[in-house]
Amino acid sequence: MLVLSLVLIPFLGSAIAAVLPQRARNSEFWLAAAVCVYALVAAASLYAEVATGAVLREEFAWLPAQGLDFVLRVDGLAWVFTMLVLAIGLLVVLYARYYMSPEDPVPRFFSFLMAFMGSMLGVVLSGNLVQLVVFWELTSLTSFLLIGYWHHRADARRGARMAFTVTATGGLCLLAGVLVLGYITGSYDLDIVLAAGDQIRGHDLYPAALALIALGALTKSAQFPFHFWLPHAMAAPTPVSAFLHSATMVKAGVFLLVRLWPALSGTPEWFWIIGGAGAMTLLVGAFIAIFQHDLKGLLAYSTISHLGLITLLIGMGTPLAVVAAIFHILNHATFKASLFMAAGIIDHETGIRDMRILRGLRRKLPVTAVLAICASAAMAGVPLFNGFLSKEMFFAEAFSHGGGQDWGLSAMALAMGIFSVTYSLRFISIFFGEFSKDLPRDPHEPPRWMRLPVELLVLACLVVGVAPGVSIEPLLHLAVVATLGEDAPAYDLAVWHGFNLPLLMSVCALVGGMLLYGVLRRHFDLARRERVPLLHRLNGAQAYETTMLQLTRGAEWLLRRVGTRRLQPQLMLMMLALLLIPLLLAGAPPAWTVIPVRGFDPIFAGMWLIGAGCALAAAWMAKYHRLAALALVGGTGIVTAATFLWLSAPDLALTQLMVETVTTVLILLGLRWLPPRIESIAGPVQPPWQVWTRRTRDLALAVGGGLALAALTHAVLVHPASDTIADFFLLNALGGGGGSNVVNVLLVDFRSFDTLGEITVLAVVALTVYALLRRFRPAPESAGIPPQQRFEGDPASRQSPAEQAGSGYLLVPGIYLRLLLPFMGVIAVYFFMRGHNLPGGGFVAGLIFAVAILVQYMLAGTVWVESRLNLRPHRWLGFGLLLACTTGLGAWWFGHPFLTTHTAHVEWPLVGELHLPSAFVFDLGVFAVVVGTTMLMLVALAHQSLRAHRHPGEDLTADGQGGAEGRRI
Repeated sequence: MLVLSLVLIPFLGSAIAAVLPQRARNSEFWLAAAVCVYALVAAASLYAEVATGAVLREEFAWLPAQGLDFVLRVDGLAWVFTMLVLAIGLLVVLYARYYMSPEDPVPRFFSFLMAFMGSMLGVVLSGNLVQLVVFWELTSLTSFLLIGYWHHRADARRGARMAFTVTATGGLCLLAGVLVLGYITGSYDLDIVLAAGDQIRGHDLYPAALALIALGALTKSAQFPFHFWLPHAMAAPTPVSAFLHSATMVKAGVFLLVRLWPALSGTPEWFWIIGGAGAMTLLVGAFIAIFQHDLKGLLAYSTISHLGLITLLIGMGTPLAVVAAIFHILNHATFKASLFMAAGIIDHETGIRDMRILRGLRRKLPVTAVLAICASAAMAGVPLFNGFLSKEMFFAEAFSHGGGQDWGLSAMALAMGIFSVTYSLRFISIFFGEFSKDLPRDPHEPPRWMRLPVELLVLACLVVGVAPGVSIEPLLHLAVVATLGEDAPAYDLAVWHGFNLPLLMSVCALVGGMLLYGVLRRHFDLARRERVPLLHRLNGAQAYETTMLQLTRGAEWLLRRVGTRRLQPQLMLMMLALLLIPLLLAGAPPAWTVIPVRGFDPIFAGMWLIGAGCALAAAWMAKYHRLAALALVGGTGIVTAATFLWLSAPDLALTQLMVETVTTVLILLGLRWLPPRIESIAGPVQPPWQVWTRRTRDLALAVGGGLALAALTHAVLVHPASDTIADFFLLNALGGGGGSNVVNVLLVDFRSFDTLGEITVLAVVALTVYALLRRFRPAPESAGIPPQQRFEGDPASRQSPAEQAGSGYLLVPGIYLRLLLPFMGVIAVYFFMRGHNLPGGGFVAGLIFAVAILVQYMLAGTVWVESRLNLRPHRWLGFGLLLACTTGLGAWWFGHPFLTTHTAHVEWPLVGELHLPSAFVFDLGVFAVVVGTTMLMLVALAHQSLRAHRHPGEDLTADGQGGAEGRRI
C-alpha cells in the first residue's frame, strides 16, 4: 500500500486544498509541502529494494475479466522519475508560496498543482498500459486547469485550450496504440509488453502501433510539428511553467519513449519517426529561441530544443544513446526549473519580462543574477556544469551513429550546440549594461525562501558537473539498468576524457555561439527584429487556429444542412431511420418470418386499446388543451404500469406508477409558464393543401414507426430464448447478493456499477435543469396571474396559498395532507427496507417520499413549505452519490472488486438475526439521489413562481405577505 499512497496522497491533498479558505495561504502551502515531503520520504524508503534490481508491484483487481488490473510498478526508472517529480514539486511549492499574489485564488492553485502531481506519478508508476493512458489524460486535464489558472486573461484561456486540444488528441492516439499493443501481445501488463519486443517488431501491426504511440509521446513533449502549444502555455503562472515544463508534463512523452524502448526500438521506422522528429525539433526550437524577446518565451523554445535532443537520442536506438537521454532528462530538469524560477523572480520584481527593456539587473538583483548566469551556463553546456556532461555524450553519440561517412547528425548536433550558447547569452544579457530606468517596479532581491529553490537547483547543477560519479551516477545506473537490462552498456561520467572529438565539438559550440551572438547583436539588431528569420512562416499556432476555425465552419455547415431548431423534422428523421434500417436488415419481403400471435387475451388487449386511445387523444389534445393532454398521457402511463403488473413485474409496475406520478406533477407545474394558445379572431380557417400533405406524411410516419417498434417488441418477447442470463441471476440472487428480490439485487449488486452511472447522470440532469430554470424567464403573457385566480367574487382569490391552507377553504385538506407527510415517510421507509427481498427499493422509496414533498408544495405554496422544511436538495444529491461511491470503495479497500456486496448477519435483542448487506448503504444512496433530484427540479419550478411575481425590493414572509406568496404555482 506504500506505493499506492504515493499516487493517492496528492489527490487527497488536492481535494482538501480545494475547500480551504481563500485567504489561508500558509495553510495551503503547508498542506502541499506536507504532501510532497511525505511522498518523498515514502519513495526514498523504497531505494534499498530498488537498488538491488527488484521490481516492486502492487496489484488491485480492476477489470479482471478483460485482463485489466490496477497495477503500480516501481523499478529503477520509475523510482528516479518519481523522485524527480517530487523533489522539483516540493521546490515549486515553496517558490509558489512567495510568488503567488494574495489576490490570487491560492487554494485553487495548490489543488490543481497537487492533482497534476498525482496524475504524473500515476503515469510514472503505472504497470498497466491502459491505466497509464488514464493518468496520461489526467495530466492533460490538470495541466489545462493550471495553464488557464488566470482565466480572466485571454492568452491564458487560449494557451490552455491549445495545450489541452493537442495533448488530449495525442492521448487518444496513444490509447489506440496501446490497444494495438495489447492485441499483439495479448496483455496490457507492462512487464509482458516489455518482454515481447521481438514479437511486437515482427508483427504486421507494428508500424501502426508505433505511429500511434509516437503521436501520443510527441504531442505531449511538444515535438515538431506539435511544438507550437508549449510557448502559448507560458501564460500560466511561473511556478506552473517551472514544474510542468522542466520535470513533469513535457517529460512524460520522453519518459514513455524510454519506458517502451525495449519493446519498440531497433527498427528503421523507430529511427525515422522518433529520431526525425527529435532532429527537426532540436534545430527549430534552438533557432527560434534566439529571436525571442520574452524571457519565458526564450525558455519555452529552449525547452522544445532540449526535448528534441532527448528525443533524437532515444530515436538513435543505441544503448549509450539511451543512457545519454536519461542523463540529459535529469540535467535539463535542474537547470531549466532554476531558469524558469529566476525568470519568475525577475518578472515578480520588475513587473516585465521583455528582454528589450530589461538591462543591468545585476545592480539590483546581484544574487539572482549569479544564479541565473550559472543555470544558463549549464543550459549552454559550459564545462563544470551538468549540461556539459550530457551534451558531450550527445556529441559522442551523434558522431558514433554517423561514423566517418555521414556527418549529418554531427553537424546538426554542433549547430544545436552553437544555438544554445547564443540564446543562453541572450538570456543573461539582461543582467549587464546600463540599468533600465523605465521599469514598472523598482526591483530588489526576493524573499530569502523564494530564492532558496533556485539556489538548491543551481547547486545541483554544479555538484553534478564537478562530481558526477558520486552525485548522479548511482541514480542514473538504476534507471539505465531498469530500462536496458542485460544490454546496459559501460559508460563513464568523468569530467575529463582527454582531448577527443566530443570535446572539440563542445569548444566549437561555445566559441561559435559567442561569435554568432556577437554578429547578431551588432549587425542584425536583435532588439528590433519582430520576426524569426527564415522560419517565421512555420507558424504552428496559426495552423492550429486555422484548423479549428475550419472545423467550426464545417460543423456549422453540417448543422445548417442537417440540424433544425424545430423538433418535428428531427423526429421525422428518427422515424425514417427506424423504418428504413430494419427493412434493410430484414431483406426482401419474401424473407420475412411471420410470427403467430399466441395466447390472445381480450382483457389485456382491451387495456392496451385504452392506453392507445389515451395516447392518440393526448396527441390530438396537445394542440388544443395541454392539461387534458397531460391527463391522457398519464392514462397511458397507468396502462403501461398495469402491463408490467400483468406480466408479473411488480417492481417495474411500482416504479412506473411512481415515475408517472412525479413526472405528471412536475410537468403540470411547468405548463403554468408556457404561453397561452392564441385563438384565431376570424374563426376557423381551412388549412392549405400543403399543410394537409405534411400532416398526412407525419401521421403515416408516426403510425409506421409505432407499428414497427411494436412488431419488433413482439418478436423479441415471443422469440424462443435457448440460453439467457436470467437463470444465473435467479440462482445467485440470494447467495451472491443477499436478497430474494432478483430485480433489486440486480440493480444494487450484480449491475451496481451501471446503477452508479445512472444516478450520477440523474444528478447531473437535475443540476442542469435547476441551472436552466434559474435563468428562465416566462413570456410576458404568462407572467401574470392566471385568469381562474382573478375572480373577485371568490374570497380565496385574495388569499395566499399559506392563508388558504391555514384558515381558508383548504383548511381541512391542509390538515390531512400535512399528516400525510410523516405517513408517506413511513411508507417510504417500509418500501425501502423490504426492497432487497420484496418489491420496493431505494428508487421507489425515494419517489414516494418525493411525492409527499410535492403535495406540500402544491397545497401551501413555496414560502410556507420552505419556512418549515430545510430541504437542501443539493446536499441530498451529494450525500447520495457519496454513499454509493463509498460502498464501492469500501469493497475495494478490503481487496474485493469495486461495489462487491458483503452481507453481515447480526443478532439483535427481540428482533433476532438481521441480514445487513452492504448493498443496503448503496440503495440508501440511490434513495437520497432520487429525492434530491425530484426536490431540486421542484424547487426550481416553485422559485420560478416567486421570481415571476415579486416586485423589486419586495420581501417574502412565511405568513404569505408578499407578492409571490399570494399566487398559486
